[in-house]
Amino acid sequence: MPDPIVPVFRMAGAADVDAVVALVESAYRGESGRRGWTTESHLLDGRRTDAELVAELLLSPDSALWLAHAGDRLLACCHLERHGSSAYFGLFAVDPLRQNAGLGKQVLAQAERFACDAWQCTAMHLKVIDARGELIAWYERRGYRRTGEYSPFPYGNERVGIPRRDDLRFELLIKDFSETTS
Repeated sequence: MPDPIVPVFRMAGAADVDAVVALVESAYRGESGRRGWTTESHLLDGRRTDAELVAELLLSPDSALWLAHAGDRLLACCHLERHGSSAYFGLFAVDPLRQNAGLGKQVLAQAERFACDAWQCTAMHLKVIDARGELIAWYERRGYRRTGEYSPFPYGNERVGIPRRDDLRFELLIKDFSETTS
């Protein structure tokens, strides 16, 4: 397990796009992704994101792309998008070599604080491939609840990956900030 670190958080800008893409790809796809526990390599091939999508997120209204740094090294990122009184949490990635050291918990807590304080959100929601039981359990330990609401995986859209299985779908998870604390 890597040593715990105290990250410095900041919002991403256009100059960060390539670094964000590289981090996300390293955490979820290919051999580098297999070093961490968040890999989706057993479920999906292809890309997890691209520079065009990350650049679009930066320009999107009611959107925030957070970065966690230690010195000049990008360690983690996440994207938030305001949907009324709730924030959508996504594009969450932690460097595979820094996983299992509490950094993901710190990033999620930072995102929740921002959603509450800056946007006055009362809840956060996210979608997880329901075959990712270990990841769903991680979110549940942080106060997220499974809703039983599913949405189909976008088969045929290689922008989100090339499925290795035909039974993939997303489940909606929600954390109501009034019921739990970060």
